[in-house]
Amino acid sequence: MQIPNNGYVLVADGRKMLFFRNEGDEAYPNLQVVTATEQKNPKTADQGTDEPGTTFSSSGTMGYRTGGRSAYSDTDFHTLEETRFAEDAAAMLKERALANAFESLLIVAPPSTLGDLRKHYHKEVERRLVGEIAKDLTNHPVDQIERIISEA
Repeated sequence: MQIPNNGYVLVADGRKMLFFRNEGDEAYPNLQVVTATEQKNPKTADQGTDEPGTTFSSSGTMGYRTGGRSAYSDTDFHTLEETRFAEDAAAMLKERALANAFESLLIVAPPSTLGDLRKHYHKEVERRLVGEIAKDLTNHPVDQIERIISEA
């Protein structure tokens, strides 16, 4: 994947976001951190305290109840927070794009995060987007991120 000099790279997952500027060239990227953000997102069991709700089925004939109980599915707070984090990342990209802070952008994220980001791309972000890589590289050293980008 080619990212030009002064192009930007967002490496994100549902909890961590690294925003880089390429101070190298297309063949040999030299990524410098512009911002790094990480949110704490404990597993759902540590976030949710309520039991799932229940409902009663009241279908039947002649006033007799023939239905049973049904539980609503548990709320996955961990996934909700990851989705919110992707929305925040998309909002940051929109703000920077509208301020003309970058002309080209490469996004690297796991498929689920990439899907959440795509739902919230602003047209100015889309216009500047030079590519996407569906990989989780947030915990890789910068030199490995540079290598993976240049080989993609």
